[in-house]
Amino acid sequence: MMAGGAIVERPFWEAPLASLDAGQWEALCDGCGKCCLHKLEDEDTGRIYPTNVACRLLDLTTARCGDYKHRRRHVPDCLTLTRAKVEDLEWLPQSCAYRLRAEGGPLPDWHYLVCGDRDAVHRAGQSIVGWTVGEDVAGPLENHLVERVV
Repeated sequence: MMAGGAIVERPFWEAPLASLDAGQWEALCDGCGKCCLHKLEDEDTGRIYPTNVACRLLDLTTARCGDYKHRRRHVPDCLTLTRAKVEDLEWLPQSCAYRLRAEGGPLPDWHYLVCGDRDAVHRAGQSIVGWTVGEDVAGPLENHLVERVV
């Protein structure tokens, strides 16, 4: 892209997902914590139902994983989100940066890569902060179903 005679590169988050390096891929995460909420699957239909119950490693005040680097040691079924999986995970929230970019859409204005503020996701009401409970106090997941996680 040219701007005033100079070549201006577009930000990495606007590039196709396949072109991102590992650091850029990780940086694309908006820090909402929604993917760290427990989900229930209907065995008959395969439909996924979201809950407001967070993984025990998720800090409910920051929406950040308490041990991201070693999370699989503590939570063996923790999903590692990859480029190959993004398009197949229908339960990813509509606001998820990975989903938005996989579908060719832009990042929202509240995404920290766009606005420069990591807390904007919380102020915009797009994170798990303020409406979730930890799995250690939740009880049966069936009691915590939510309409949908947007």
